[in-house]
Amino acid sequence: MDRHPRPFDDVAECVEATLARVGPRIGLALPLGIGKPHAIANEFYRRARRDRSIHLRIFTALSLALPRARSELERRFLAPLVERVFGDFVPLDYVADLHSGSVPENVEIVEFFLDPGAFLDSPHAQRHYISSNYTQVARDLANRGVNVIAQLIAKRSAPGGAEYSLGSNPDLTLELLRHLSAQREAGALVVIGAPNRQMPFTFGPAVVGAEQFDFLVEHPRYDTDLFSPPNPRLSTVDHAIGLHAARLVADAGTLQLGIGEIGDAVVYALQLRHQRNEEFREIHRLMRSPERFGTAPAAIGGDAPFETGLYACTEMFLDGFLELYRAGILRRRVYDDVRVQQLIDAGAVGESVDAAFLRALAGAGFASPLTMHDFGILQRLGVFRAECRYLDGRLLGPDGEDVAARLDDPRCVDRMVATCCGRRLRGGVLSHAAFFLGSRGFYAALREMPEDERRQFPMCGVEFTNRIDDADRALKVAQRARGRFVNTAMMATLLGAAVSDGLADGRVVSGVGGQYNFVAMAHALPDARSIIAVRSTREHGGRVTSNLVWNYGHVTIPRHLRDLVVTEYGVADLRGRSDQDVIAAMLNIADSRFQDSLLREAQAAGKISRDYRIPDVHRRNTPRALAEHFLLPRARGLFSEFPFGTDLTREEIVLADALGKLARRTAGIGGKFRALLASLVQRRIPEGVEPYLERMALGAPTTSEERRWRRLLARELGTMPRPR
Repeated sequence: MDRHPRPFDDVAECVEATLARVGPRIGLALPLGIGKPHAIANEFYRRARRDRSIHLRIFTALSLALPRARSELERRFLAPLVERVFGDFVPLDYVADLHSGSVPENVEIVEFFLDPGAFLDSPHAQRHYISSNYTQVARDLANRGVNVIAQLIAKRSAPGGAEYSLGSNPDLTLELLRHLSAQREAGALVVIGAPNRQMPFTFGPAVVGAEQFDFLVEHPRYDTDLFSPPNPRLSTVDHAIGLHAARLVADAGTLQLGIGEIGDAVVYALQLRHQRNEEFREIHRLMRSPERFGTAPAAIGGDAPFETGLYACTEMFLDGFLELYRAGILRRRVYDDVRVQQLIDAGAVGESVDAAFLRALAGAGFASPLTMHDFGILQRLGVFRAECRYLDGRLLGPDGEDVAARLDDPRCVDRMVATCCGRRLRGGVLSHAAFFLGSRGFYAALREMPEDERRQFPMCGVEFTNRIDDADRALKVAQRARGRFVNTAMMATLLGAAVSDGLADGRVVSGVGGQYNFVAMAHALPDARSIIAVRSTREHGGRVTSNLVWNYGHVTIPRHLRDLVVTEYGVADLRGRSDQDVIAAMLNIADSRFQDSLLREAQAAGKISRDYRIPDVHRRNTPRALAEHFLLPRARGLFSEFPFGTDLTREEIVLADALGKLARRTAGIGGKFRALLASLVQRRIPEGVEPYLERMALGAPTTSEERRWRRLLARELGTMPRPR
């Protein structure tokens, strides 16, 4: 069917036309993350809030919001920062109502992945959450009454007219459109595209025709900023986890990373391994990695610089992958023909096209003489020049000379190379990803990247990145050689299960997302490994507890899929090991303050012998010992808290620390009382803190409350190193 989308320059008119088409019961599907057209979503929500005859069900995930202040001091800190970093980003109205508990009864907000930790206290979000693996979400939503799809898209002008891309989010949209194709043909589905100049134009399956859209909403006032969180701060714990994980990554392999600090820490450690290899090895010696874990982690991956480089297959394309590309690590291209890919993986051919390349094709399943079909594949890959033609088993070169397309005849091969072949393969890609989210600089880098470079980073559906059990299995297996899938968990049990998305009382912290998909894929692919990263402890309300636990009332990854677990104290290789050996390995990477109690729990359950003793070499797993390992490298400028830069000013970095410490110090009634006493005693303002107080608009307090805040903050700043 030849569709011409109806244009709108006003979201209210578009929503009105949608209601006229599908009626008052709206099942609105919005992409996760930055792919939501916030202006359209807000208009649908406001209509439903005003008109209770409308029933609105919003299906989405990762509804992002601006940072929320929990106190007046936090508000003073955040307000200028949010204005500077997030620009004219438009918040989602329904997110505010989820937090306040004021979502109207005729509206349901149904998410399959929550902004981590943001909705633990939102009954509406908790009740309407859908627990689905990422690859099953499109199926599940299609069965829940979706009749409107709205998405932020990219648009560009081309000689043949406007071209469109799903930008950051082809992840579920492509599959959802396939599930709902019959509904679309019947006129019972409205697809709305909202072009935004800030959205990078991405290639691959993300490029779609105008006929995919029923309505297009476009006006400069809707070209608002994308959500762009500042780069996270990396702690010593994060850096240590990154270093251990980096030794598990194999050259000529495949990499997947999850979002957050640990993903960034892995990227930094991989850069260090590649660009400053001796210092990478030295920090491992300082951490006693070879002494404690032998050569096993390096045998799984390696500790040498990358010769062939990596390919990324990841649901989320994050800033770090561009950092790896710039560092010369992300440089392993993959191709969309399994026979060619297998030849490259085996080292039988490279990317240069020559006589040896053509001869290798004959043994890889290409017929001799070539068929028209195979000629087309090889021409698309650059083996044959665009001007070359195929005719009845012969190739016609651009100069008119023809040659038999025989790969088993050396003379024909030589003539094909001389008259018909290109010099290098074309069309290889460095990554496949399903969505992206990152900083302003990341979006700008994608927008400004030359097209031939940007085509190496295609965006595709999540069924491609997160699955191998389909018709493309052989190709995916070849492309995903030596897969290393790195994901983060909140907790892990001593028997190897991972707790990543929820709490024992049933509340959801985030969601399963694609973590299960990648863990299962690691077990299904040859020479692939799943790496679950866990910080060994957490602190809450001044109390430190272990994130390695004997057992827990909820798990995301069951213990039968256990593989590699990494904490700041090392690597536990759990694959194929007995329960007793798994427990021993997990105890070796636990914080030493909790090792004995964890061991006693395992012994009480009869899962490890009563006379088992944790080796002495693993008994110094403490924050102090860990920090000491980083003293010399940090003195040489390594392991910065913000290795990839930050949008925060120097004053804001210090203030963030001070406010965090103050919040912990004033937790509870006792903490607040002690803070009040301290503010009464504190009169002198320590030297050098005035610029920080000015940033908080506390340079000249006018009320008693402001004077108290000034004294409290000044006292905290005065205890910190070099607050100047």
